[in-house]
Parts: sequence; C-alpha cells; structure tokens
Amino acid sequence: MGLMITAEHLTKRYGSRTVVDDISFTAHPGRVTGFLGPNGAGKSTTMRLVCALSTATAGECLVLGRPFQELVNPGRHVGVLLDASAQHAGRTGHETLALSARVMGLPRRHVQQVLDRVGLSRQEADARTRTYSLGMRQRLGLAHALLGDPDVLILDEPANGLDPAGIRWMRGLVRDFADAGGTVLLSSHLLLEVEAVADDLVIIGAGRILAQGPAAELLATGGTRVHSLDDGALTLALIEAGHDARRDPEGLSTTASTEDVGRLALKAAVVLTDLQPAPRAGLEELFFTTTAQHGREEIPA
Repeated sequence: MGLMITAEHLTKRYGSRTVVDDISFTAHPGRVTGFLGPNGAGKSTTMRLVCALSTATAGECLVLGRPFQELVNPGRHVGVLLDASAQHAGRTGHETLALSARVMGLPRRHVQQVLDRVGLSRQEADARTRTYSLGMRQRLGLAHALLGDPDVLILDEPANGLDPAGIRWMRGLVRDFADAGGTVLLSSHLLLEVEAVADDLVIIGAGRILAQGPAAELLATGGTRVHSLDDGALTLALIEAGHDARRDPEGLSTTASTEDVGRLALKAAVVLTDLQPAPRAGLEELFFTTTAQHGREEIPA
C-alpha cells in the first residue's frame, strides 16, 4: 500500500443515523489531500475513523498499509492533530512534548527541534498550556504531530486561531512536508488556504463523497470566453453545432473549445475580437456549488 491513507467503503452509524455513508478515497504520498465539507458533513467523524478513535460500522481504513490500531508506536509513523485544545492545562508545552518523546522512545533533543520548527519560543514552551492562545495551542499540537518524524500527517483545522502570518507559515510547512514525500490529509474551512496548498480534493456532504480527484482537474472549467462583433449570430452558430452558449455583459461563454469557436465563427462570417479559454474556477465556487444541498440543516457529525 505504500505511504498512503486508503478508505474503502467506510461507514459509521449511530443507531438509525448514518454519519459516514460508504465513502472511499486515497491520500497519496508526496501530495496534500484537502478534505472538505460543510458543518455536519462527517469530516471529523471520518478523521476519527482513520485514526481508530472511533470504530467503523462497515468498511475499513488503512494507514501505511494497515489499520491504525495495528501500527507499532504509531506516533513514529503518523502525526495527528484533531483537537488543539486537548492538552493538559497544568503542564508546560515543553513537558507535554517531553512526556510524549519518552513514551515514543525518542531522544529529548527532538523536543527542542520541533519547538523551533513550529516557532514556539523557550519562554512560551516553559509556560502552562492553560495560558496559551488558540494559535499557540495549534503550534504545540503541530509540534506534537511532528515529534516522531512521521511519514503521514492527519490535520483537522490546523490553521484555526492563527494570524495571517501564521496561516502562511502553516501552508509552507504542510507543503514542504508533502514535497519531501510525506502524505498529508488536511481538513479546513479556510478554502483559499486549501486551494493554495492542496494537490487533491475530497468533498463530502451528509456523509457521502460529492466530488474527488486532482485539484487541477476539479477546478478546471473547460470551455471558452469569446467576444465578437455579432454575439447573437455566434451564439446561434454554437447552439446549432450542439454547444451550450450564453451571453452576458462580458461577452459570450460556451462549452466549445477555442478551436471549435474559431471554426464556427469563420463559417458564420463573424469577426472575433477576443478568444481565450474560460478562467479556472475557484475552490470556493466549486465547494458551494457541490455542497449546496448539504448545509446546516444536516445533523452535525
């Protein structure tokens, strides 16, 4: 299976309520997989199933080729950040990491290395976590995920509470991890940040996968934007040739390729003033179009 995450027909029910409904996806090494959906879509439940914090009703999920619970010393292989607030309030950041390093059989130098990597100062690391801001908790949680030098990162809302500079730093860290061959499964509501870093996308709603695949393919709109001296005649020519075409204040949009538009315009004796591929769709547009029927009315997962 390699250094990947695979979910096959993963299902989770609570009584008669199905929270995750027969979903299958793969997060590949060397790539960031953005895992998206509205509130109540089943994202957090799915990530808990991946990490064996909840038991699937049906299906299975493998991490590094085996169920998470079968991994020996899992922190050495998989870094997990699902809830940055789940930290002992009475311990310092340094103590939190030192205890985990001891459990995982890691040298103590790893603690300072990951503190430096996530940008927590010595003064911050020596403070009780009860005094931490949400952004500091996120950095400590990420330090914990990175402590064992894992091959896989599973992150749920890792940029929550970070300021713009921190969000940009987080994006760079995730990108660098994947570029070094690591596998990243990333859930976030910050669509612009996901769009900036994700190689692949999995979008779910009401527990089902609504769309998945390479980000470049999902965000590619296809078709053509065109301006002419007679948009009416060009529209008619396109429709008669079997293409969709619609006029708007900015000209004409059509499902036809630029080559087809050029040929049809020549045949119809219409002079073109501008011809270019349709602009790439944004992740926000894809997200809301895909999940329009799966908003807050769904039962939270």
